Amino acid sequence: MSVHPFPTPEHTDVLIIGAGLSGIGAAYYLQRDQPGKSFVILESRTASGGTWDLFRYPGIRSDSDLHTFGYEFKPWVNDKAIADGPDILAYLRQTASENGIDRKIRYQRKVSSAAWSSADARWTVQVQHTDTGETHTMTCKWLFSAAGYYRYDQGFTPRFEGIEQFKGQVIHPQHWPENLDYRGKRVVVIGSGATAVTLIPSMAKTAGHVTMLQRTPTYVMSLPSKDPIANLARKLMPADKAYAFARRKNIGLQRGIWRFCQKYPNAARRVIRFVNKVSLPKDYPVDVHFNPPYSPWEQRLCAVPDGDLFKSIKAGKASVVTDHIDTFTAGGIRLKSGQELPADIIVTATGLNLQLFGGIALTVDGEAVDLSKKVAFKGMMLSDVPNFAFIVGYTNSSWTLKVGLLCEHFCRVLAHMDQHGYAVVRPRLPSPDMPTRPLLDFGAGYVQRALASLPRQGTSGPWVMAMDPNHDAQVLRHGPVADPCLVFDSSPHQRHPVAAPSQVAVHA
Repeated sequence: MSVHPFPTPEHTDVLIIGAGLSGIGAAYYLQRDQPGKSFVILESRTASGGTWDLFRYPGIRSDSDLHTFGYEFKPWVNDKAIADGPDILAYLRQTASENGIDRKIRYQRKVSSAAWSSADARWTVQVQHTDTGETHTMTCKWLFSAAGYYRYDQGFTPRFEGIEQFKGQVIHPQHWPENLDYRGKRVVVIGSGATAVTLIPSMAKTAGHVTMLQRTPTYVMSLPSKDPIANLARKLMPADKAYAFARRKNIGLQRGIWRFCQKYPNAARRVIRFVNKVSLPKDYPVDVHFNPPYSPWEQRLCAVPDGDLFKSIKAGKASVVTDHIDTFTAGGIRLKSGQELPADIIVTATGLNLQLFGGIALTVDGEAVDLSKKVAFKGMMLSDVPNFAFIVGYTNSSWTLKVGLLCEHFCRVLAHMDQHGYAVVRPRLPSPDMPTRPLLDFGAGYVQRALASLPRQGTSGPWVMAMDPNHDAQVLRHGPVADPCLVFDSSPHQRHPVAAPSQVAVHA
């Protein structure tokens, strides 16, 4: 009898990395459209929910309406469209539970590396148990990264002069202490993005005073937390039809606002300034604190539900200072202007550290994959990386709109391969010198800091990282699967490609 010193690694058709919004969505579509495929979800943390379980800072909420940020297949039935973090987390976990997805999640399992073998037509994945430090191996036909786009273990904090002198607490929102007591205390929040404008009105309810310290203003717009049309529709129609109606309406509204800002940036700036002015105290210096040097939607526009940030400023509970930091002091922050900001607590809402695919080290036939040399195909695969898919949502609309379309297309790719007997597929550039540009056309600091290490995108066709759900619906939901830039291989034992860029495309 032969003895096997090493157990045979567990094998699955699709290995999904991450049990957050994208991973749960990917699992749902796999179960619905490819019920014969096996899959496992690996989650490095102790609970599902991704961002919505990780972030625990006061006021955590969406900055998109849940009729578009929710899944297309599961109606959002809460009255609040701009929803609180705990409600979103409950929605995600309910989705996983209702569909049996939670039984497919392995917690405290972090993927450190994945190696593709063309000889075996499979990935070999090294999985670390974060609770014990042990490592085991899994294999899969497809690796699907739903790990988001930023590091969970480390937020971005720039080097601040004199920070060691400060006698109070310094906190990054990504690592919020449990039961932090800020009642009656002076709080300075460094930053002006979505996290800062969420934190400030929430903390201002009980803090002594909260100051938003920003180097550069951000566009901030008030939105109603409840969608009266969507809520009325839910009373008049079945939940699924009302949800579909609200979703279509809000997709159209989002795209209309974005296009208006792109086509008429000066007019958009004037509209936003007017709304800000009427929301703030009389004679408030709007042009100092809410007049960014860039055009609307060059960076993400911050939404504040029911104008809560402006109400906090009007009530004298919060204020905005636009200046540069000179140094931290024992009692707060001294600015370049010489002004002193006293503080008991300083919150560094200074952003994220971008990291794709959970930081997994990828190799293909023994050669390390340099992400900066790869180009995204249809926003879901990488040039010359076989049987690998990923999700990066929209930066100018609700993230989840992209999740559904990508997952549907991924399932169509699997069906096409089964139909034709293919085992492997990889995108291939039409020419090595094809023009490329940065993966994300987005001015946010966390994106700009990481662009050099990210994959690229092309200038046309399937190599564009589209940011328009209407365009993606045509390409991903209704367009053909086969493409001249997709190379299919029938089996690991047949090394010649079935279709190549120079050959005639195989049409679905």
